Amino acid sequence: MLEELPYWLALWRIPGVGPSHFRQITDRYPSMMAFFSLSAQELQSIGFSARQSQLVAGFQRGTERSLLEGVSRDLDWLEQSDAHHVLTWADDDYPPLLREIAGSPPILFVRGDAALLGLPQIAIVGSRHSSRQGRKLAQDFAGCFSSNGFVTTSGLALGIDAAAHAGAMAAGGKTIAVLAHGLDDIYPNRNRNLGQEVIRQGALVSEFPIGVSPRAEFFPRRNRIISGLSLGVLVVEAALKSGSLITAHEAVDQGREVFAVPGSINDPLAKGCHALIRNGARLVETAQQVVEELMPLLGFMQQVAMPAQADAAIDHYEQDSLEGRLLAALEFEPTPIDQLVGLTGLCVADISSALVMLELDGMVQQQQGGYCRV
Repeated sequence: MLEELPYWLALWRIPGVGPSHFRQITDRYPSMMAFFSLSAQELQSIGFSARQSQLVAGFQRGTERSLLEGVSRDLDWLEQSDAHHVLTWADDDYPPLLREIAGSPPILFVRGDAALLGLPQIAIVGSRHSSRQGRKLAQDFAGCFSSNGFVTTSGLALGIDAAAHAGAMAAGGKTIAVLAHGLDDIYPNRNRNLGQEVIRQGALVSEFPIGVSPRAEFFPRRNRIISGLSLGVLVVEAALKSGSLITAHEAVDQGREVFAVPGSINDPLAKGCHALIRNGARLVETAQQVVEELMPLLGFMQQVAMPAQADAAIDHYEQDSLEGRLLAALEFEPTPIDQLVGLTGLCVADISSALVMLELDGMVQQQQGGYCRV
């Protein structure tokens, strides 16, 4: 795959080339290198413009300097750190839920723990101009999601997004921030330190190549990734023209659950949430209501999980791993989580995260009264 990666990166940098082009190529050709060997005439016959065909041919010949320099930047960034990753549709660890949506990005750049992208996630989004109460709600909801084994996903914007990331990490959980620019930078500047903390306790994700600066039109585009990675989207405070409503609408189109927190009828920041509720979003007052709705969807994640992930489900884990310690404590009768805390010495957040992984691997199941071995 490494020899293929420069060709994926080059094609993604060609103006006007989108997911539909990549889908056509991966459906028709055995490799990206095989596609790049096509003549300009062949390229135009399958829908590529004359300029796009010239760029493909120029990259193959080594004469298209701007494209070569862009790919070199991407590859140099990848080599800078073990925490830098590039995932393509061809990779087994490309997030399975995101792979299912229309227009899923063919390439993802990741800073941090790329494995988190395949874990169950709940998105929290909302106004950048949030109230103190709204930020507190976002923090509390994210903390509850973390304690139940869910990763909190958002967009690292000011206001609700930032509060959600901070709340997840404060509870000892994991969080993912989807950005609208290249990962060689962190925007907005006020959230730069928060972004660095997310890298340490989660991951930054973007579809945009290295060196691409944030632009207004990129933010609605990244919203489909926030919702596409997640089992559901929670909106906390949103005006009627909020970008958070774009994320919610993307979620509906993708078949995801949408939740909204109600507020005062006189509060402009509640009007977007109320509009979502009138249009079918679930009204929620507690984080546990969201968790209870989404827990059954873990079975769906098992069905769409990557083949490699399914193959990795084995009968034992390293004895000192979280999963190994939990399996040693579990029996074939349900064991409550509070009892597992005493048996393993692990915190609730670590136990919940490990149980989710074990459930996805088909090693444990949830029953009334707790979890048990399968």
